Amino acid sequence: MPATLAAVKRITLEDMQDARRRIAGKVVRTPLFRLRLGPKSPDILLKLENVQPTNSYKVRGAANAVALLSPAARRRGVWTISAGNAGQGIAYAAQQAGVRCTVVAIETAPASKLERMRALGAELIPVSYDTAWQALGERSFPGVAGTLVHPFDDHNFISGHATLGLEILEDVPDAAAVIAAIGGGGLITGVGSALKALRSGIKVWGAEPETAAPAALSFSMGSPQVFRDWRPSFVDGAGGKSLFPRMWERMRPVVDGSIVVSLEQTRAAMRLIAEKARVIAEGAGALSLAAALTGRVGQGPIVAIVSGGNVDLAKFCELIASPAPRSESTEADG
Repeated sequence: MPATLAAVKRITLEDMQDARRRIAGKVVRTPLFRLRLGPKSPDILLKLENVQPTNSYKVRGAANAVALLSPAARRRGVWTISAGNAGQGIAYAAQQAGVRCTVVAIETAPASKLERMRALGAELIPVSYDTAWQALGERSFPGVAGTLVHPFDDHNFISGHATLGLEILEDVPDAAAVIAAIGGGGLITGVGSALKALRSGIKVWGAEPETAAPAALSFSMGSPQVFRDWRPSFVDGAGGKSLFPRMWERMRPVVDGSIVVSLEQTRAAMRLIAEKARVIAEGAGALSLAAALTGRVGQGPIVAIVSGGNVDLAKFCELIASPAPRSESTEADG
Protein backbone atom coordinates (compact mmCIF):
# COMPACT_ATOMS: atom_id res chain seq x y z
CA MET A 1 0.00 0.00 0.00
CA PRO A 2 1.43 3.42 -0.92
CA ALA A 3 3.02 5.28 1.99
CA THR A 4 1.30 8.48 0.85
CA LEU A 5 -2.21 7.04 1.08
CA ALA A 6 -4.47 9.71 2.57
CA ALA A 7 -6.16 9.07 5.89
CA VAL A 8 -9.80 8.05 5.78
CA LYS A 9 -12.11 11.08 5.81
CA ARG A 10 -15.79 11.31 6.63
CA ILE A 11 -18.07 11.81 3.63
CA THR A 12 -19.74 15.17 4.29
CA LEU A 13 -23.05 16.53 3.03
CA GLU A 14 -21.06 19.06 1.04
CA ASP A 15 -19.14 16.20 -0.63
CA MET A 16 -22.41 14.53 -1.60
CA GLN A 17 -24.10 17.68 -2.85
CA ASP A 18 -21.04 18.65 -4.88
CA ALA A 19 -20.95 15.15 -6.36
CA ARG A 20 -24.61 15.38 -7.26
CA ARG A 21 -24.06 18.59 -9.21
CA ARG A 22 -20.93 17.15 -10.83
CA ILE A 23 -22.59 13.98 -12.14
CA ALA A 24 -25.90 15.56 -13.16
CA GLY A 25 -26.71 14.54 -16.71
CA LYS A 26 -24.23 11.65 -16.59
CA VAL A 27 -26.29 9.32 -14.42
CA VAL A 28 -29.99 8.58 -13.98
CA ARG A 29 -32.17 9.48 -11.00
CA THR A 30 -33.41 5.93 -10.69
CA PRO A 31 -37.03 4.98 -10.00
CA LEU A 32 -38.53 3.26 -7.00
CA PHE A 33 -40.84 0.28 -7.41
CA ARG A 34 -43.12 -0.71 -4.53
CA LEU A 35 -43.57 -4.45 -4.15
CA ARG A 36 -47.11 -5.39 -3.21
CA LEU A 37 -46.74 -8.70 -1.43
CA GLY A 38 -49.81 -8.70 0.78
CA PRO A 39 -50.86 -7.20 4.13
CA LYS A 40 -48.64 -9.47 6.24
CA SER A 41 -45.48 -8.78 4.25
CA PRO A 42 -43.04 -5.91 4.79
CA ASP A 43 -43.54 -2.70 2.83
CA ILE A 44 -40.59 -2.89 0.42
CA LEU A 45 -39.57 -0.44 -2.28
CA LEU A 46 -36.91 -1.38 -4.83
CA LYS A 47 -34.44 1.35 -5.80
CA LEU A 48 -33.63 0.29 -9.35
CA GLU A 49 -29.97 1.13 -9.90
CA ASN A 50 -29.92 -1.58 -12.56
CA VAL A 51 -31.36 0.97 -15.01
CA GLN A 52 -28.27 3.21 -14.89
CA PRO A 53 -26.37 3.62 -18.20
CA THR A 54 -24.09 0.72 -17.24
CA ASN A 55 -26.86 -1.16 -15.39
CA SER A 56 -25.16 -0.62 -12.04
CA TYR A 57 -24.86 2.05 -9.35
CA LYS A 58 -21.08 2.13 -9.86
CA VAL A 59 -21.41 4.76 -12.57
CA ARG A 60 -22.29 7.32 -9.86
CA GLY A 61 -18.94 7.03 -8.14
CA ALA A 62 -17.07 6.60 -11.41
CA ALA A 63 -18.52 9.76 -12.93
CA ASN A 64 -17.60 11.76 -9.85
CA ALA A 65 -14.07 10.36 -9.59
CA VAL A 66 -13.28 10.89 -13.27
CA ALA A 67 -14.72 14.42 -13.21
CA LEU A 68 -12.27 15.31 -10.43
CA LEU A 69 -9.15 14.14 -12.27
CA SER A 70 -6.49 16.77 -12.85
CA PRO A 71 -5.47 17.55 -16.45
CA ALA A 72 -2.22 15.63 -15.88
CA ALA A 73 -4.11 12.60 -14.54
CA ARG A 74 -6.43 12.67 -17.54
CA ARG A 75 -3.45 12.52 -19.86
CA ARG A 76 -2.00 9.55 -17.97
CA GLY A 77 -5.29 7.66 -18.06
CA VAL A 78 -7.06 5.69 -15.34
CA TRP A 79 -7.13 2.09 -14.26
CA THR A 80 -9.12 -0.02 -11.84
CA ILE A 81 -9.60 -3.58 -10.60
CA SER A 82 -13.01 -5.12 -11.09
CA ALA A 83 -15.27 -8.13 -11.44
CA GLY A 84 -17.27 -6.07 -13.90
CA ASN A 85 -19.53 -3.34 -12.55
CA ALA A 86 -16.84 -0.92 -11.34
CA GLY A 87 -14.89 -1.56 -14.53
CA GLN A 88 -17.92 -0.75 -16.65
CA GLY A 89 -18.70 2.38 -14.68
CA ILE A 90 -15.16 3.71 -14.86
CA ALA A 91 -14.78 2.75 -18.53
CA TYR A 92 -18.05 4.57 -19.30
CA ALA A 93 -17.05 7.71 -17.40
CA ALA A 94 -13.56 7.65 -18.92
CA GLN A 95 -14.94 7.24 -22.44
CA GLN A 96 -17.27 10.20 -21.91
CA ALA A 97 -14.31 12.30 -20.73
CA GLY A 98 -11.91 11.12 -23.45
CA VAL A 99 -9.63 9.40 -20.93
CA ARG A 100 -7.80 6.11 -21.53
CA CYS A 101 -8.94 3.27 -19.23
CA THR A 102 -7.40 -0.06 -18.23
CA VAL A 103 -9.22 -2.67 -16.14
CA VAL A 104 -7.49 -5.48 -14.26
CA ALA A 105 -10.49 -7.77 -14.67
CA ILE A 106 -11.36 -10.92 -12.76
CA GLU A 107 -11.30 -13.56 -15.48
CA THR A 108 -14.28 -15.49 -14.09
CA ALA A 109 -16.60 -12.46 -14.32
CA PRO A 110 -19.71 -12.92 -16.48
CA ALA A 111 -18.91 -12.67 -20.17
CA SER A 112 -21.47 -9.87 -20.54
CA LYS A 113 -19.53 -7.70 -18.10
CA LEU A 114 -16.21 -8.33 -19.82
CA GLU A 115 -17.71 -7.64 -23.23
CA ARG A 116 -19.29 -4.38 -22.04
CA MET A 117 -15.98 -3.11 -20.65
CA ARG A 118 -14.29 -3.77 -23.99
CA ALA A 119 -17.17 -2.12 -25.84
CA LEU A 120 -16.66 0.98 -23.69
CA GLY A 121 -13.06 1.18 -24.84
CA ALA A 122 -11.29 -0.30 -21.83
CA GLU A 123 -8.16 -2.38 -22.16
CA LEU A 124 -8.64 -5.57 -20.12
CA ILE A 125 -5.98 -7.51 -18.23
CA PRO A 126 -7.61 -10.79 -17.12
CA VAL A 127 -6.42 -12.15 -13.76
CA SER A 128 -7.54 -14.65 -11.14
CA TYR A 129 -9.75 -13.61 -8.23
CA ASP A 130 -6.88 -14.01 -5.77
CA THR A 131 -4.56 -11.87 -7.89
CA ALA A 132 -7.20 -9.15 -8.18
CA TRP A 133 -7.88 -9.19 -4.44
CA GLN A 134 -4.17 -8.82 -3.74
CA ALA A 135 -3.93 -5.91 -6.18
CA LEU A 136 -6.85 -4.21 -4.43
CA GLY A 137 -4.94 -4.30 -1.17
CA GLU A 138 -1.63 -3.25 -2.71
CA ARG A 139 -3.26 -0.62 -4.95
CA SER A 140 -0.86 -1.51 -7.75
CA PHE A 141 -0.41 -4.01 -10.58
CA PRO A 142 2.76 -4.76 -12.57
CA GLY A 143 2.96 -2.93 -15.86
CA VAL A 144 -0.14 -0.79 -15.36
CA ALA A 145 0.30 2.98 -15.28
CA GLY A 146 -2.09 5.86 -14.74
CA THR A 147 -4.32 6.98 -11.88
CA LEU A 148 -5.96 4.23 -9.89
CA VAL A 149 -9.68 4.70 -9.28
CA HIS A 150 -10.12 2.19 -6.49
CA PRO A 151 -13.48 0.38 -6.87
CA PHE A 152 -14.45 1.00 -3.25
CA ASP A 153 -11.71 2.62 -1.10
CA ASP A 154 -11.80 6.02 -2.78
CA HIS A 155 -13.30 9.15 -1.20
CA ASN A 156 -14.56 10.62 -4.49
CA PHE A 157 -15.97 7.29 -5.64
CA ILE A 158 -17.90 6.86 -2.38
CA SER A 159 -19.13 10.47 -2.49
CA GLY A 160 -20.73 9.71 -5.84
CA HIS A 161 -22.52 6.69 -4.38
CA ALA A 162 -23.81 8.88 -1.54
CA THR A 163 -26.04 10.70 -4.04
CA LEU A 164 -28.17 7.56 -4.04
CA GLY A 165 -28.91 8.09 -0.35
CA LEU A 166 -29.96 11.69 -0.98
CA GLU A 167 -32.47 10.50 -3.59
CA ILE A 168 -33.89 7.84 -1.30
CA LEU A 169 -34.72 10.26 1.52
CA GLU A 170 -36.23 12.76 -0.91
CA ASP A 171 -38.48 10.09 -2.42
CA VAL A 172 -39.21 8.02 0.71
CA PRO A 173 -38.91 10.46 3.64
CA ASP A 174 -40.57 7.96 6.00
CA ALA A 175 -38.19 5.09 5.19
CA ALA A 176 -37.44 3.07 8.31
CA ALA A 177 -34.54 1.12 6.83
CA VAL A 178 -32.37 0.89 3.74
CA ILE A 179 -30.55 -2.26 2.64
CA ALA A 180 -27.62 -2.49 0.23
CA ALA A 181 -25.31 -5.28 -0.83
CA ILE A 182 -21.80 -5.25 0.61
CA GLY A 183 -18.85 -6.20 -1.55
CA GLY A 184 -15.93 -3.89 -0.88
CA GLY A 185 -18.20 -1.58 1.11
CA GLY A 186 -18.23 1.55 -1.04
CA LEU A 187 -21.95 1.52 -1.81
CA ILE A 188 -23.17 1.09 1.74
CA THR A 189 -20.63 3.56 3.09
CA GLY A 190 -21.80 6.23 0.67
CA VAL A 191 -25.50 5.56 1.15
CA GLY A 192 -25.12 5.22 4.91
CA SER A 193 -23.18 8.48 5.11
CA ALA A 194 -26.04 10.34 3.40
CA LEU A 195 -28.81 8.67 5.38
CA LYS A 196 -27.21 9.06 8.80
CA ALA A 197 -26.27 12.69 8.10
CA LEU A 198 -29.87 13.58 7.34
CA ARG A 199 -31.75 11.15 9.62
CA SER A 200 -29.59 9.64 12.32
CA GLY A 201 -32.30 7.21 13.45
CA ILE A 202 -32.74 5.43 10.12
CA LYS A 203 -31.40 1.88 9.97
CA VAL A 204 -28.78 1.02 7.36
CA TRP A 205 -28.25 -2.69 6.74
CA GLY A 206 -25.85 -4.54 4.54
CA ALA A 207 -26.65 -7.81 2.79
CA GLU A 208 -24.16 -10.55 1.94
CA PRO A 209 -24.31 -14.08 0.53
CA GLU A 210 -23.56 -17.02 2.81
CA THR A 211 -20.56 -17.80 0.60
CA ALA A 212 -18.81 -14.47 1.21
CA ALA A 213 -19.79 -12.54 4.32
CA PRO A 214 -16.78 -10.78 5.86
CA ALA A 215 -18.78 -7.70 6.88
CA ALA A 216 -21.25 -9.69 8.99
CA LEU A 217 -18.34 -11.47 10.62
CA SER A 218 -16.62 -8.14 11.23
CA PHE A 219 -19.69 -6.67 12.91
CA SER A 220 -19.94 -9.77 15.09
CA MET A 221 -16.28 -9.60 16.10
CA GLY A 222 -16.00 -5.83 16.32
CA SER A 223 -13.04 -5.59 13.95
CA PRO A 224 -12.31 -6.23 10.25
CA GLN A 225 -12.17 -9.95 9.54
CA VAL A 226 -11.11 -12.45 6.90
CA PHE A 227 -13.94 -14.75 5.76
CA ARG A 228 -12.16 -18.10 5.64
CA ASP A 229 -15.10 -20.08 4.23
CA TRP A 230 -15.24 -17.92 1.09
CA ARG A 231 -16.26 -19.66 -2.11
CA PRO A 232 -17.30 -18.37 -5.53
CA SER A 233 -20.95 -18.27 -6.54
CA PHE A 234 -23.31 -16.60 -9.00
CA VAL A 235 -23.30 -13.62 -6.61
CA ASP A 236 -20.09 -12.37 -8.19
CA GLY A 237 -20.71 -8.66 -7.57
CA ALA A 238 -20.72 -8.78 -3.77
CA GLY A 239 -18.92 -10.44 -0.91
CA GLY A 240 -15.17 -10.44 -0.67
CA LYS A 241 -12.62 -12.60 1.10
CA SER A 242 -12.08 -9.97 3.76
CA LEU A 243 -13.17 -6.54 4.90
CA PHE A 244 -10.35 -4.08 4.38
CA PRO A 245 -9.44 -2.18 7.58
CA ARG A 246 -9.86 1.18 5.85
CA MET A 247 -13.36 0.20 4.72
CA TRP A 248 -14.24 -0.96 8.23
CA GLU A 249 -13.15 2.47 9.45
CA ARG A 250 -15.40 4.11 6.86
CA MET A 251 -18.36 1.78 7.32
CA ARG A 252 -18.61 1.27 11.04
CA PRO A 253 -20.05 4.71 11.97
CA VAL A 254 -22.82 4.65 9.33
CA VAL A 255 -23.92 1.00 9.04
CA ASP A 256 -25.96 -0.90 11.63
CA GLY A 257 -24.97 -4.42 10.62
CA SER A 258 -25.09 -6.99 7.84
CA ILE A 259 -27.64 -9.71 7.11
CA VAL A 260 -26.41 -12.94 5.58
CA VAL A 261 -28.73 -14.72 3.16
CA SER A 262 -28.49 -18.07 1.43
CA LEU A 263 -27.93 -18.54 -2.28
CA GLU A 264 -31.42 -20.00 -2.50
CA GLN A 265 -32.93 -16.89 -0.91
CA THR A 266 -30.95 -14.77 -3.35
CA ARG A 267 -32.16 -16.78 -6.32
CA ALA A 268 -35.75 -16.48 -5.10
CA ALA A 269 -35.32 -12.70 -4.81
CA MET A 270 -33.99 -12.50 -8.38
CA ARG A 271 -37.08 -14.32 -9.56
CA LEU A 272 -39.42 -12.15 -7.49
CA ILE A 273 -37.91 -8.95 -8.90
CA ALA A 274 -38.39 -10.30 -12.42
CA GLU A 275 -41.98 -11.34 -11.68
CA LYS A 276 -43.09 -8.17 -9.91
CA ALA A 277 -40.97 -5.37 -11.39
CA ARG A 278 -40.22 -6.98 -14.77
CA VAL A 279 -36.53 -6.11 -14.52
CA ILE A 280 -33.34 -8.16 -14.33
CA ALA A 281 -31.30 -8.15 -11.14
CA GLU A 282 -27.94 -9.88 -10.89
CA GLY A 283 -27.21 -11.92 -7.79
CA ALA A 284 -25.66 -9.02 -5.87
CA GLY A 285 -28.55 -6.81 -6.92
CA ALA A 286 -31.07 -9.17 -5.34
CA LEU A 287 -29.30 -9.52 -1.97
CA SER A 288 -31.07 -6.49 -0.50
CA LEU A 289 -34.53 -7.87 -1.27
CA ALA A 290 -33.56 -11.29 0.03
CA ALA A 291 -32.49 -9.64 3.29
CA ALA A 292 -35.70 -7.59 3.52
CA LEU A 293 -37.81 -10.72 3.08
CA THR A 294 -36.23 -12.37 6.13
CA GLY A 295 -38.35 -10.10 8.31
CA ARG A 296 -35.32 -9.11 10.38
CA VAL A 297 -35.49 -5.49 9.28
CA GLY A 298 -39.10 -4.95 10.34
CA GLN A 299 -42.20 -4.02 8.38
CA GLY A 300 -40.85 -0.89 6.77
CA PRO A 301 -41.01 1.11 4.73
CA ILE A 302 -37.81 -0.61 3.60
CA VAL A 303 -35.82 0.55 0.58
CA ALA A 304 -33.91 -2.33 -0.99
CA ILE A 305 -31.25 -1.13 -3.42
CA VAL A 306 -31.10 -3.26 -6.57
CA SER A 307 -27.45 -2.48 -7.16
CA GLY A 308 -27.06 -3.98 -10.62
CA GLY A 309 -28.47 -6.10 -13.41
CA ASN A 310 -25.35 -7.29 -15.21
CA VAL A 311 -25.76 -11.03 -15.48
CA ASP A 312 -25.41 -13.30 -18.49
CA LEU A 313 -28.92 -13.88 -19.82
CA ALA A 314 -28.58 -17.66 -20.06
CA LYS A 315 -27.39 -17.82 -16.45
CA PHE A 316 -30.21 -15.55 -15.31
CA CYS A 317 -32.81 -17.75 -17.01
CA GLU A 318 -31.28 -20.83 -15.43
CA LEU A 319 -31.33 -19.27 -11.95
CA ILE A 320 -34.96 -18.14 -12.07
CA ALA A 321 -36.30 -21.19 -13.92
CA SER A 322 -38.09 -22.52 -10.84
CA PRO A 323 -39.06 -21.05 -7.49
CA ALA A 324 -36.33 -21.40 -4.88
CA PRO A 325 -37.15 -22.60 -1.36
CA ARG A 326 -36.71 -20.20 1.52
CA SER A 327 -34.03 -21.06 4.07
CA GLU A 328 -32.69 -19.61 7.28
CA SER A 329 -30.62 -16.43 7.36
CA THR A 330 -28.35 -14.98 9.96
CA GLU A 331 -27.79 -11.44 11.13
CA ALA A 332 -24.85 -9.62 12.60
CA ASP A 333 -25.65 -6.42 14.48
CA GLY A 334 -23.31 -3.49 14.65
